[in-house]
Amino acid sequence: MIRKYLIPILAVAGLAFAIHTVRSEAAPRPASTPVAEPARSPFGDSVAGSGIIEASTQNIAIGTHVAGVVTEVFVKPGARVTSGDPLFKVDDRSLQAQRSVAVSKVAVAEQTLARLRAQPRKEDVPPAEARLRAARADLSEAREQLEMLEAVQDQRAVVREDLVRRRSAVAHAEARVAETEAQLTLLKAGAWAPEIAIAEAQVAQARDEVCQIEVEIERLTVRAKVDADVLQVNVRVGEFAQVGPLTQPLIVLGETRTLWVRCDIDENDAWRIVPGAKAQVSLRGNPTIKTDNVSFVRIEPYVIPKRSLTGESTERVDTRVLQVVYAFPREALNAYVGQQVDVRIEAGDASRAGTQAVIAN
Repeated sequence: MIRKYLIPILAVAGLAFAIHTVRSEAAPRPASTPVAEPARSPFGDSVAGSGIIEASTQNIAIGTHVAGVVTEVFVKPGARVTSGDPLFKVDDRSLQAQRSVAVSKVAVAEQTLARLRAQPRKEDVPPAEARLRAARADLSEAREQLEMLEAVQDQRAVVREDLVRRRSAVAHAEARVAETEAQLTLLKAGAWAPEIAIAEAQVAQARDEVCQIEVEIERLTVRAKVDADVLQVNVRVGEFAQVGPLTQPLIVLGETRTLWVRCDIDENDAWRIVPGAKAQVSLRGNPTIKTDNVSFVRIEPYVIPKRSLTGESTERVDTRVLQVVYAFPREALNAYVGQQVDVRIEAGDASRAGTQAVIAN
């Protein structure tokens, strides 16, 4: 009895369940409500694109000229800086020590130059004049002794060696007087002009070394090169700042009083974009926050592979895009740099112009 009735009942139940499942799957499902309503185009014919907000100067990644430990950070995110304002400073103790040594070398070189320019010292002249007088006295004595020997009437009474010795003594005394006179003249003439020129060059070289070290010290203080806002600070006191391009810049600057929107237009719609076309920018997640106060900046004349807006430079998709840049005042939209937005661009008559150009050719 169980087999006679149970199996047909199970078969009928399974068939009913299958019919119910098929009918429920085939029934139309109501469309799910989107998390946020998409932006609506204000133009009759438009091109949609996704954009990202950037500074009008584009985002400026700040690095350091010299690697080292950061000792001071002068700015915070959101601060306004002008050209020349310090951003952060790297440890400069080693260069400060080098500067002290270089300054000492300048002092030595300047003293050497001053000594040469002050020659002759008035204290050195009297001893030189006294030596000249002594040399002249020796010469006079030698001449008198020679004259005494030469005045002897009978030369046979004079030893020839004594006469030669006296004449030699006179010659030596004359040479000593000439040497002493030359030394006195040289002393009174002061330092030689080429020696002063060499000393001046050494002073200039020492000063240049100081300037060079001061420039290196100044390079350790990284400064803003443009008027901009501080968008991001990724460096802290005590961290080691590396040289070269970094995955995460030490500081990011950008001019945000006027913001730019870099819009990616699919290459299939690129032909519909006309330079100077009007556009509307709306925020992602709330399309009611939008602005028409945007102005055309330029079209980047190079179609590039579309880059994912996740921030990873290695993430790409197969689509290529044309980038169009628009600008709007900061107060026109409550948006921030790096924020994604929706852009609607009024489609122009590029298709008709292209068709006419083809026909004309």
